Amino acid sequence: MTTLLIIDGHALIHRAYHALPDFLSKDKTPTNALYGFASVLHRVIKETSATHVVVCFDTAAATFRDKLFKEYRTQRPETDKELISQFPLVKDFLDAAGIQRLEKDGFEADDVIAAVTHQAETKELRSVILTGDKDIFQLINDKVFILTPQLGYVKNGKLYDRDAVIDKFGVPPEQVADYKALVGDPSDNYKGVAGIGPKAAVELIKQFGSVESIYKNLDKITNEKVRQKLLAGEADAEMAKTLAVLETNVGLDFDIDTMVFNHYNEALKAFFDKYSFKSLKARFFKEELPKPITIKKEAKNKEQLGLF
Repeated sequence: MTTLLIIDGHALIHRAYHALPDFLSKDKTPTNALYGFASVLHRVIKETSATHVVVCFDTAAATFRDKLFKEYRTQRPETDKELISQFPLVKDFLDAAGIQRLEKDGFEADDVIAAVTHQAETKELRSVILTGDKDIFQLINDKVFILTPQLGYVKNGKLYDRDAVIDKFGVPPEQVADYKALVGDPSDNYKGVAGIGPKAAVELIKQFGSVESIYKNLDKITNEKVRQKLLAGEADAEMAKTLAVLETNVGLDFDIDTMVFNHYNEALKAFFDKYSFKSLKARFFKEELPKPITIKKEAKNKEQLGLF
């Protein structure tokens, strides 16, 4: 099947940076995130048999969510300067490799991924999204899957389909945003409805189907404590749902057909040489690394002195 691999660029760069030890290029440029990103990308392209590839990024500009909710993601720690310096390197790597990348001011990478996935569905492509972001689970259907790394930054990845989402959250993909509207999301710094935990949220969604339907039917909720919590948290639930839903109309001009992947560009060899990535160059282009010289302990003929 024709498969589009969509990579959450910032998420993978962060994971690679924190999974690998620090190391530098000849000119003392930090390159561990770059190396890890390239390594994972190559492996996942092979494992998914991807015919199309695109990498989506956040931008430094404020998003519509930041404007709606001033505390959005404000709890996140400041990014290390050694990591920040590698974002341009990763983008240079993608350009050298001939792999398309997309980003749009005002939107998160998640929204760009949603827009790409939507277009892919109209072209009958299967999409595999490499990410650990649970917001994107709402995109899963019979043609959209999510691959999440489990250990380190790539090993033992898990492929999520609709049933796996239900096992994880208790609700199907199309109700993940409703689930987050009730329980909140600490990673994005919004709380949902205070006092409503995962179990209660799942029960409410199963009974009423959506946050909007829950609030239209508050009189049918017999548990008075739950009803009062919902009443007190109605504005928070509404805001959380708005923040959780991914936007597919991002105003970005792109074409899935331009994301076709056949092989890496030859320019990538020079890029790898620049950063002394000999092993990556060999792996990407199936080149053999020079074999180490070995010294024999004894010569067959004692009169013959030999090193090889």
